[in-house]
Amino acid sequence: MAATTTTLKTIGSYAAIGDSFTEGVGDPGPGGSPLGWADRLAVLLADQRDEHDFRYANLAVRGRLLDQIVAEQVPRAKALAPDLVTFCAGGNDIIRPGSDPDRVAERFEAAVADLTGSVGLVMITTGFDTRGVPVLRHLRGKVATYSAHVRSIADRYDCPVLDLWSLRSVQDRRAWDTDRLHLSPEGHTRVALRAAQVLGLRVPTDPDQPWPPMRPRGSVDATRDNIQWAREHLVPWIGRRLRGESSGDHVAAKRPDLMPL
Repeated sequence: MAATTTTLKTIGSYAAIGDSFTEGVGDPGPGGSPLGWADRLAVLLADQRDEHDFRYANLAVRGRLLDQIVAEQVPRAKALAPDLVTFCAGGNDIIRPGSDPDRVAERFEAAVADLTGSVGLVMITTGFDTRGVPVLRHLRGKVATYSAHVRSIADRYDCPVLDLWSLRSVQDRRAWDTDRLHLSPEGHTRVALRAAQVLGLRVPTDPDQPWPPMRPRGSVDATRDNIQWAREHLVPWIGRRLRGESSGDHVAAKRPDLMPL
C-alpha cells in the first residue's frame, strides 16, 4: 500500500520506533548523534508543510529487541498519537542463534494491531536481502521468512510497507558501514528516499539508481578488510555478548518528544 496524496497532506507529525537502524547508527550527524533514514524522511515530510508546521520524534534505541521496543517505545508512540509511525523491529531477534521468525512475527503483529488503533498511519518495514552482506548472508532464509510475514501483516492492517528486500541498491557494499551491520550515510539516504516514495512523495533522486563503477578488489584487499573488521567490530561484539551487555545500554532515545523540525 502507498499513501495517497490526500493522506500525505495530513501528515503533520511523525514518530519513528525501532532499533539501531531507525536510530541512524552508521550515519553520523553534527555533535556525534546519528542521523539516519528516519531523520532524513522527517525532513522530506516537513518540506511538504508550512514552516514549523511539522513535528517529529525518534524513539529508537540501538540494540533493542522486539519485546523491549514493544514495552518501551510503543506506549510512548501511542501517547504521542502522531499522524505517522514507522515501525521496524525484530532484526536483532532474528540474528540471535535459535530464533524463530514465525514466533517473532506473531509478537510483531500484536504490536502492529495495538498501534494501528491509536495512531494515524503505521508504516512497517521488511528486512534486507542479505545475500551480499558477509556477516548476515547465512541468515537470508530467516530474514526472508520474517519479511514475508511483515507483508502479510501489512495486508491485514492496511499498512504501507517499506520493502527493503527489493531495494537492490543497498546490496552494494558501499551502502553499508564498516561494521557490516549498519547502513552508511548513502545507504540511509537511499532508504529515506524509498520510504518517501512509499508515502507518495516525489523524490529528487531514484533510490535504486546504480552506483558508480568501482575498481575491482583483490584477495589482499579483502583479507585486510576482514582482519580490520574482526579487530574493530567482531571482537567487541563478542565481548558484549559474553558480558551480557548491549550496545544500547545507557543510551536514551535521541528525540523522545514530538518537536518541530
